[in-house]
Amino acid sequence: MAHKAGYVNIIGNPNVGKSTLMNAFLGEQLSIATPKAQTTRHRILGLLNAEDYQIVFSDTPGVIKPAYALQESMMEFVRSSFEDADVVLYMTEPGEKQLKDEDMMERIRQLEVPLLVLINKIDLSNQEQVNELYEYWQQQFPKAEIFPLSALNNFNTDNVLNRVVELLPQSPPYFDKESLSDRTERFFVSEMVREQILNNYKKEIPYSVEVEVEEFKEEKDIIRIRAIIFVERETQKGIIIGHQGKMIKRTGMDARKRLEGFFKKKIFLDLHIKVRKNWRQSEDQLKRFGYKR
Repeated sequence: MAHKAGYVNIIGNPNVGKSTLMNAFLGEQLSIATPKAQTTRHRILGLLNAEDYQIVFSDTPGVIKPAYALQESMMEFVRSSFEDADVVLYMTEPGEKQLKDEDMMERIRQLEVPLLVLINKIDLSNQEQVNELYEYWQQQFPKAEIFPLSALNNFNTDNVLNRVVELLPQSPPYFDKESLSDRTERFFVSEMVREQILNNYKKEIPYSVEVEVEEFKEEKDIIRIRAIIFVERETQKGIIIGHQGKMIKRTGMDARKRLEGFFKKKIFLDLHIKVRKNWRQSEDQLKRFGYKR
């Protein structure tokens, strides 16, 4: 049997479940997922390998109208996912009728590659509503295939995956078949620390934060990590630390547990906080943090 491989890119508004879906396909918590919008900032590739195929899943930031330079870079990652897609998964949820950027909605209408519209979170709906949504999206995209599903509960995800495999073009693998992603271990450390900041802090704080891994030393029984949490203002630094250091301690403990589950090894995590004024608007800082292609 000929080998298949292709880029299967997941697109949708914030919080529709794109990262949850990719994690479900991979059987690994590769992309961070939280209830907060804009959790995903980068385009993250996850590789699903079998003997006769390799699926390069692409998790992208939720589509928004950008308000500052960081968000503009995030939307560039989404646009890039139209360029190399062999299959597009457009993910939506009940109560939603279009993307938050009409130009990107139009790009989906003009796709020349297979399109699967995934109606996620149907466990929060009823059969009548699902039928109505099915008809609505069939009218919006007559050539698309529609799949109701629940990524969180793994309902109907197998059928989506089987159809994706059928649609893949014949090709040798794009990446080493033993790899899970194109990203480095340091990248996943920074993402998992940021995930706990999203979980533990409110309002603007999580969106003003970037995490950079300064040191990653893997020994026989432990991985020693030193990471810097960057914020935009001195007042934010105090909030991250918290009263008597309680908040940063809690965040560090939560991140360490997450990392130990991911790396299957004991983790020593040393967190520090620095101020980088207005880094979300700085081209140089965005390049440093990997937000520029």
